[in-house]
Amino acid sequence: MKKTAILAVIILFCSAIAHGCIDEPAQSATGKPESLLIYCGAGMKKPMDELGSQFEQEYGVKVIYNYAGSGHLLNQIELAQNGDVYQPGAMYYSTIARDKGFIDYEKSVAYHVPVIVVPKGNPANITGLDDLTKQGVRVALGDPEACAIGRLADKILEKNGVKDAVLDNTVVYGTTVNALILYVSGGDVDAAITWEETALFAPNETAVMEIPVEENIIQTIPIGTLVFSEDKENAKEFVDFVTSDYGKAVYEKYGFTPYMQGDVGDINETDR
Repeated sequence: MKKTAILAVIILFCSAIAHGCIDEPAQSATGKPESLLIYCGAGMKKPMDELGSQFEQEYGVKVIYNYAGSGHLLNQIELAQNGDVYQPGAMYYSTIARDKGFIDYEKSVAYHVPVIVVPKGNPANITGLDDLTKQGVRVALGDPEACAIGRLADKILEKNGVKDAVLDNTVVYGTTVNALILYVSGGDVDAAITWEETALFAPNETAVMEIPVEENIIQTIPIGTLVFSEDKENAKEFVDFVTSDYGKAVYEKYGFTPYMQGDVGDINETDR
């Protein structure tokens, strides 16, 4: 009886696949998917939402977003081996993806500039990285295994010889830049290292402290097509659209510095 029941379930499952009862990506009359799946770092959500919406209007292709930390997204891509485009928050993750053979076409769109964000009024009187080492200061950092800002903050602290002292003061790790902003705006911590554009558009309960260029590590934001894409033509069109002058202007509107060949990010980006 058990064997019969199992056989019946298998037959029903196969029948469901044959008759399209199990959800699959929508396809056009030509057999191509009618949508693009974009893996995008959470820190780029605002410009990506706007660009994706505009791309849908101009190209008639639906854009589906998967927002998370860059490291989490790379793990998902490796496990699922599907999707069309990957935009991490730093070149480090794109390099890994290329080395694994996941990316076959890539461009750069903007820069990620790390800053220190503090609660409004700056109660702990944080003015720079050294102040994050003071006794009693509560710090939030990104999870180095989950997001680009976490790995980069680790590198910045190490570069300036304050890593161990700041880690001793770190009370919470966030998996996205948005989580770090919430810790600061909610008064849970005295400071966090996050992206400039995220901090600039944060709630009024926060303020931004710049990190001097010589102490900082500025990142180039790449975007590339995935080898798993079933619609390579539209995936490439999307990458070209995001990195066009129009796309860079949208990023600039949300506080990003547009990418220019040979600019500061190419010189200062040491997080390889």
